Amino acid sequence: MNPVCLAGPTGCGKTAAALAIAEVLPVEIISVDSALVYRGMDIGTAKPTAAEQAAVPHHLIDILDPTGSYSAAEFVRDAKRLASDIAARGKLPLLVGGTMLYFKALFDGLSTLPQADAELRAAIDAEALERGWPALHAELAAIDPETAARLAPNDSQRIQRALEVIRLSGRTMTDLHAASRDDGVDWPLFSLEPTDRAWLHERLALRFDQMLDAGLVDEVKALRARGDLSLALPSMRCVGYRQVWESLDANEGLEPPGLGHAQPALRGDPGSLGRPGAPWADLRERGIAATRQLAKRQVTWLRSMPRRRVIACDGPQPIPELLAGLQRLLNA
Repeated sequence: MNPVCLAGPTGCGKTAAALAIAEVLPVEIISVDSALVYRGMDIGTAKPTAAEQAAVPHHLIDILDPTGSYSAAEFVRDAKRLASDIAARGKLPLLVGGTMLYFKALFDGLSTLPQADAELRAAIDAEALERGWPALHAELAAIDPETAARLAPNDSQRIQRALEVIRLSGRTMTDLHAASRDDGVDWPLFSLEPTDRAWLHERLALRFDQMLDAGLVDEVKALRARGDLSLALPSMRCVGYRQVWESLDANEGLEPPGLGHAQPALRGDPGSLGRPGAPWADLRERGIAATRQLAKRQVTWLRSMPRRRVIACDGPQPIPELLAGLQRLLNA
């Protein structure tokens, strides 16, 4: 069977939709998520539960220690290999996730980008320390507006890489990616997207609350306790983890009440830690804001992919609509 892709912003219901597909079709799921690759990061990544992973085979989950990194090139290599293996078993390879850089690399092909240059990266970091990442983002926007439009002004890792590529090669990432489009795949893409932004914002707020209730702070505390992780690593810069880590730095030695259980103070409810300016009071606000910004960037990426078949995730019956569209595709 030819592979099928399912994308969408965080919180749109991709996991539920994928499991619904698995109930009616013989599928194996390939995760397209740069956070799910990490072991020990379960709550803040909304990783599929053990029961969900037992119900249908999942791939590219828990394949890496948080000290490591996983590039778009590695994802494309692994996804193509897995898709071929799954199809050979007579099953449908279903690629599901929200890391749009991975999808773009898969569809457009991989260009030959210059290798990282430690000295240049250190120079860019020094510039950022002096001028701020938003200023470097503005510099990037003047040279490569298409790449800059997909990045948040404080997305230090990707801004640094985009500027590094320009300074090493004299060409933008947009130009280099365009030169390799013939290497991409032509797999169909279904996209779960909200028609009402407020609908998604409510879900994202609830989602972050549920993560706090499930023990996100404890999870980050355990990761910090290892002693070999820091905010310099891609894993710890994931949305949610970064905000909790920063709160732990700012409030060292101060435990939020209800840690690992219901945490009313983190939600701004009445209580000593729920008052404005109190320790931890802004964690929930910052976490939700960062998640909304992530979702906005994901939708921006999706809108640049004309191949996608849009399903309104806030519509009356998104999963039946998705299943019907998938059946039409497979029967064509």
